[in-house]
Amino acid sequence: MRKRSQVQNNVIVIGAGLSGLTAAAYLARAGHPVTLYEQATEIGGVTATLRENGYAWDLGPLLIEGMAPDERGGHILRDLGISDKVALKAGDRGYVFPDFNLWRPDTYPGPNWRRERLKTLFPAERQSVDNYYAFYNRMLDVVALNVRTDVAREPRKSLLKLQLWHAFNRVKQREAWSAQQLMDHFFVDQRLKAVFTAILADFVARPSRFPALAVPVLNVENSFDERIPRRLSRAGKRPSFQFVLNGCDTLVKALGTVLRQHGARIYTHATVEKILVEGDRVRGVALAGGHIEPADIVIASGGAKDTFHTLVGREYLTSDFAYLVDELELMESVFMVHLGVDLDPRPYQPGPLGYYYGTYDIESGVAACLRGQYHEGADGFVLYIPSMHSPAMAPQRHHAITIYTIAPNELNEGTWESRRREFANKLIAYAERVIPVLRDHVRTQVVLTPDDFRERTHQAHHAFGGRVPVLGQDAPGYETPVKGLWFIGSQSKSGGGVQSVMVGARDAVRLIRSQTRGQPRTG
Repeated sequence: MRKRSQVQNNVIVIGAGLSGLTAAAYLARAGHPVTLYEQATEIGGVTATLRENGYAWDLGPLLIEGMAPDERGGHILRDLGISDKVALKAGDRGYVFPDFNLWRPDTYPGPNWRRERLKTLFPAERQSVDNYYAFYNRMLDVVALNVRTDVAREPRKSLLKLQLWHAFNRVKQREAWSAQQLMDHFFVDQRLKAVFTAILADFVARPSRFPALAVPVLNVENSFDERIPRRLSRAGKRPSFQFVLNGCDTLVKALGTVLRQHGARIYTHATVEKILVEGDRVRGVALAGGHIEPADIVIASGGAKDTFHTLVGREYLTSDFAYLVDELELMESVFMVHLGVDLDPRPYQPGPLGYYYGTYDIESGVAACLRGQYHEGADGFVLYIPSMHSPAMAPQRHHAITIYTIAPNELNEGTWESRRREFANKLIAYAERVIPVLRDHVRTQVVLTPDDFRERTHQAHHAFGGRVPVLGQDAPGYETPVKGLWFIGSQSKSGGGVQSVMVGARDAVRLIRSQTRGQPRTG
């Protein structure tokens, strides 16, 4: 007879995005029989890399936070034994507004150059800029201590928790503020406010509803100039930002290797149509075609509403949990044009990643997107050239370029399919303001609309980065009202982003193992 502590639970993971792959890797490594189902033809979700005619483009992640060896993402890579399989390169981004730009200078002028440039651009608000950066530094101390606390062990962890408590008390008075309130408190000029809130457009989040304390976290100075030291105070190192060399699918492939090495079964083109529940406990899944696969534990990633309304059923949820799912606010989608070109874009854009904004009114632009209005690139776009840091992502003397914008899932005029070519041409025209005669050098073109992303992610509503961080809103936790059913991914408690979903998956696995260790299998 086997000892209880030796018994392992059969685990099914639904969805092979980064959260599903990470959870499956941890559980398979711990000895659990793991089966992973992915409805697409390949693993990776929106972290996959699209390849065609010798060019390669990432579908999702661009500049990734928190993957250095001392950070949470880096710890996960080390835990799973894949640090040496995922090559990273420190990187940064530039901002271009209608009246000015904030590209890193060729000669490094020191860690405060953006602050000083803003004081030059907005001389009437010099003191306000200094005041904001004093708040920013306090908030970044909180971030640094939070990461150190997460990766520390006792007794060091307890000491860091105390330091973190003291640091947070210095910013706590603005915990209930919105991003708009924070900007109005510090600044007068709408253009200066946009410097720190423009990135909220990527979240399709209105500044009036976005948490104030998250604004500095989204505007870490290192992300605009990787030469800025990470350690600027005694609190510890601040976040790092990297590009994944040769495509983000290197991370996906590395996780897939861990799964296969530990005996996990991976099935692609396998759609889960129902999560089977008996009483208050999960019993397995039903696949398209009628196959039933039993399981002691089911871990679902992906869409919250798709998972709990369609795959599970409201009758198995508590009223509180159903309310969280019902009220969850999701980001909108994206419109992407991937180009393979035979010209060198480096004379026109100094770095791989540039954000080009056509408006300073982020609130109105986001509100319009939520109403189904697509700005076609007029409000702004992102220009990403991965072949600048990874030459292998394009043929020799060629480059891979991605142009993308936020976009509503459903258009209020026409359909994405009928207007696909029209919108692609308009977006290329906007990009030609940066790279003249771009269209004359296009050799390969791939267009992805929200329709394509909904199909790829198997969600009724494609949320590019998951749930919107909204003041006062909770998200579904990893543990659900159905025993043995767990929920992870960008629409769960973790929120979106590569590091966040991987850390969330790791934390969910820790909870699962703490609850099931020593228990006999029920199935």
